Amino acid sequence: MGEHSYIRLTLHTRKPIEMGEFVGAFTAIADEYDTFVRMTRPDIDPEATLFVEQVKEGSIEAILIPMAIGALPLVENANVLADFVKNYGFLLRSYSKPDGRVGDATTTQLRNFGDQVAAIANEPGSSLDVAAIEVKDGKKTSRAAFKFRSPQARQIRENVEDHRRHIEAGAGAQHQRVLMAFTRTDVGDAKLGKRSGERVLISAISRRPLPVIYASQMAEQQIRHEIRDEVDNVYKKGFVVDVNVELRRNNRPVAYRITNVHSIIDLSDDEETD
Repeated sequence: MGEHSYIRLTLHTRKPIEMGEFVGAFTAIADEYDTFVRMTRPDIDPEATLFVEQVKEGSIEAILIPMAIGALPLVENANVLADFVKNYGFLLRSYSKPDGRVGDATTTQLRNFGDQVAAIANEPGSSLDVAAIEVKDGKKTSRAAFKFRSPQARQIRENVEDHRRHIEAGAGAQHQRVLMAFTRTDVGDAKLGKRSGERVLISAISRRPLPVIYASQMAEQQIRHEIRDEVDNVYKKGFVVDVNVELRRNNRPVAYRITNVHSIIDLSDDEETD
């Protein structure tokens, strides 16, 4: 092909990769490249072809070759790919930090970010390498690159899922600093984003006790501590919280998604909460 540029993606794993995770890792980067080009370079064709270049024990390598390769000078094409890799690495790196996220990320991006790291997140000792490669005079030069190992991938996956739940929670009605009291508790853990066995009353929103959905791991930990570890009666406590309200037909509240706990107060002298 002579002088050209491409994106190289390599998965290093000690064990075979589940097929869905294998496909997801490679299609995610192709989808993100398409989005990046459409947003930053509307003058060029975002279409790209993905090839599995090499499969051997311990690694799988694929390359993404853009169709724009024939329409742009070598240097300009290499710059586009390098800019993409730098931007994509920055976005993923943002989620590799504790509680990290990108404020304007879309649900499609979050799905791609999760798919990108799923294979190595599930396999200790594995890693993901992405590089923008320029080939000139028979020599390969890496113009931009990033790498994640399995611990970082697990952090990315966790933060991406937390961000996705936060976005989904925002689809309902938002209420800040409302008073919540328990009418039924459950010592068992529920998965984040799923209904627990607990019910609470938030009089400012509804007269009916409704199921609880924990949309924040920190909020769940604070409340679980009060239920399990404290000697005081949790039914005589009030929780000042931020919630999203899950709505059904006719905007009827059916569940509360707790996103934040501001404070916990004593309701033992408040006759209205008995």
